[in-house]
Amino acid sequence: MNQDVTEQTGSTSGAPESSNKALLALKIGTPILLLFAAGMWFYSRNRVSTDDAQVDGHLVPVSCRVYGTVEKVLVEDNQEVKAGDPLVAIDPRDIQARLDQTRGSLAQARAQLEGARADLERSRVAYQQANSSDLETAKANIDSKKASLDKAKTDLQRMKPLAEREEISALQFDGFRTQAEVADSEWRAAQQKLGSLQREADIRRVAVGAAEARLASAQAQVDQARASQEGLDLQLGYTKILAPVDGVVTRKFVEAGQTIQPGQGLLTLIPLHRTWVTANFKETQLARMKPGQEAEVKVDMNGVVLKGRVDSIAGSTGSRMSLMPPENAVGNFVKVVQRIPVKIRIDEEEAKKVVLRPGMNVEATVILN
Repeated sequence: MNQDVTEQTGSTSGAPESSNKALLALKIGTPILLLFAAGMWFYSRNRVSTDDAQVDGHLVPVSCRVYGTVEKVLVEDNQEVKAGDPLVAIDPRDIQARLDQTRGSLAQARAQLEGARADLERSRVAYQQANSSDLETAKANIDSKKASLDKAKTDLQRMKPLAEREEISALQFDGFRTQAEVADSEWRAAQQKLGSLQREADIRRVAVGAAEARLASAQAQVDQARASQEGLDLQLGYTKILAPVDGVVTRKFVEAGQTIQPGQGLLTLIPLHRTWVTANFKETQLARMKPGQEAEVKVDMNGVVLKGRVDSIAGSTGSRMSLMPPENAVGNFVKVVQRIPVKIRIDEEEAKKVVLRPGMNVEATVILN
């Protein structure tokens, strides 16, 4: 009987003790859970994430710039190359033959140019000689002969009344008439000589103009031949197709022996050192997002987390830029949350942790300030 009473007393005292422990755990755990929930709320409030994100990069097409036959293809698919490395060699013999012919034409044009310069110099010297002292002497001589003619005419007019009154003999009057006729003949001869010299000077001047025209034509031929040579020099250089950037060879379309045209695509280079992430965030996630905010990118391939920053936000939704944008004016409208592409740049040091290739899936998170 006493034993039963003792057992009942012990069980009664154990129940309040367990209740006190549960109450204490509830009092301690509830604030901790509330603090944890509040922390998670603040943490998630300042972070937006999306798994609709891929790595993007530049696709650099490499094409030919001359017509010709492929002599060698020096790279293979997926091969890494550096800027300036040779990719494709085109047979240069056709262009080299045309270049040699053009060089000969340029040398001939230069020789003709020198001949035209010499002709112009001779024409100028002849014109200067024809337009020099002889012409000035002829002009002075005609002035002198005109003065002599005027004096002879004056003397003849003055002697004519005297001869009519027989104050001088007929022989003397004939002498004055002869002097006037001689002076007139000499004046006319001087005029003819001056005209002849002027015509010769005009001919020399025309010859100078013709020589200048020939010189200009020869210079134009030299310029044309030089331009042709420079163009063929460029084309000869284009027969060696070099890598424009560092990258990986992708989609090689060319083989040795193939005839190619200017502008024809040969291969594509992907520069892996210039990649970024395009993350398609929901429009409801962009209210506080802006360029410059910190971002984290988790790579699906190996789980590595890279730090970066928001570079830019697209000007429209992805669906609006598709080939067939949605038409909401037909009456069957269903509202769908749209996604807007956001460009995220990976920090330079972070990018060294893993090689990001265009098309890889990632998970992007932006930390909102």
